[in-house]
Parts: sequence; C-alpha cells; structure tokens
Amino acid sequence: MMLGLSLSAVTTLHVVISLVGIVTGLIVLSGLFKSQSMPGMTAIFLITTILTNATGFMFPFEKLLPSHVIAIISLVLLGIACVALYSMKLSGAWRSIYVITAITSLYLNIFVLVIQSFLKIGFLHALAPSVPPSEPPFAIVQGVVLVLFVIAGIAAVRRYRPALS
Repeated sequence: MMLGLSLSAVTTLHVVISLVGIVTGLIVLSGLFKSQSMPGMTAIFLITTILTNATGFMFPFEKLLPSHVIAIISLVLLGIACVALYSMKLSGAWRSIYVITAITSLYLNIFVLVIQSFLKIGFLHALAPSVPPSEPPFAIVQGVVLVLFVIAGIAAVRRYRPALS
C-alpha cells in the first residue's frame, strides 16, 4: 500500500497521468508550431508530466534504476520549463529554453512509453523480448522517435513566437 493505494491502483494512476501528459504535450507541441501559447493545456501538460515522474518513485525499488534517472532528468527539465514560462515570461533566451526543455520532457515521457510498450504489448514484446528491450526493432522505433523529436524541437524553436502580454 502506497498512500493508501494498492500497487495496482498506483500503476493505473501512473499510467493514466502519463497518458494525459503525453496527449496534452502533443497538443501543446502542435500549438508551438503555430505560435499558440495554450496556457490551460500547457499547465495540464506540465503538471501531469511532473506527476508522471513523481509517481514513478512510488513503486517499490531497492536501488536507483534507469527509470529513476530519466525521471530526475525530466523533473529538472520541467522545473526549468516552469521557470522559463511562469517566472521569466519567455523573455529573450527563455523562450527557446522553455521550448527545448518542454519538448525534451515530452520526448522522455514518450521514450518510456516506447519501452513500456515493448515490454507489455505482446506483438511488440515478441519483436524485442529482452528486458530491457534492445533488439533492432526497438532501436529503430526509438531512433525514429528521437529523430522526429529533434526535427519537432528545431521547428518549434524557430516558429514559436508567442504574443507579448
């Protein structure tokens, strides 16, 4: 029991929060391409992605795992994104810093989604049965996701010019 919740309930909560963070993050990313700030959606993305990383530490563990390292990196990036957006109001270089840190946090969330998909979805697991997955189909998918996010990040930094408030 963690916070009065069973492991199953914590897992479900973590997955739901993560999926909300991914979906809202993709919506925010599409808004960045159009210079749309989307304050409400952005807040949901940032909060749920922070919660995704935080709830990952609620699972029992005996040593620091790669998933914890990814969560720590993502939390640092999300902290910087929040400072850039809410404290620095995207002024000067903070606009690019926000875009890069927010998109990188979204990428890390999707990176983990790909890993979990190869571990939990039967036909994907059959393509990459090692734990953690390391076979070519897994590497190809992760490589494609990385390239897409690099391209999206470059495009978002170039295009995102929010209106001054």
